[in-house]
Amino acid sequence: MVVLDSWALLAFLKDEPAASRIESQWISGGAAICSVNLGEVLYIRMRSGDESSAQADVEAIRRRLTVIDPDWPLTVEAARIKARGGLAYADAFCVATALHLGALLWTGDPEIIDGADEHSCEVIDLRP
Repeated sequence: MVVLDSWALLAFLKDEPAASRIESQWISGGAAICSVNLGEVLYIRMRSGDESSAQADVEAIRRRLTVIDPDWPLTVEAARIKARGGLAYADAFCVATALHLGALLWTGDPEIIDGADEHSCEVIDLRP
């Protein structure tokens, strides 16, 4: 299993170059996402188009993912990561989720990729 951040899920939804790689992993080994990051995808999609279409797309994807709702320990870990600086709060949740699951984090977000060593999280760069 891998953890996807919002960058990866948006790349999949937009059928960008990383989409086929993401879908292949999804089918073969599974994928998880923190609900905070899934909400981030939802609001980005709502901003760029029809709200009901965005909700339908994200709901269909949500059923195919393992969605991790943050409990207090995950929230504390995300806060610890955010406090170190360099990441948005939502990004801190995807890093914390990957650490919690002991999973690779798949992203193309340069802030996450550049800070991966600081956060002891193994990151796969999906950028072309």
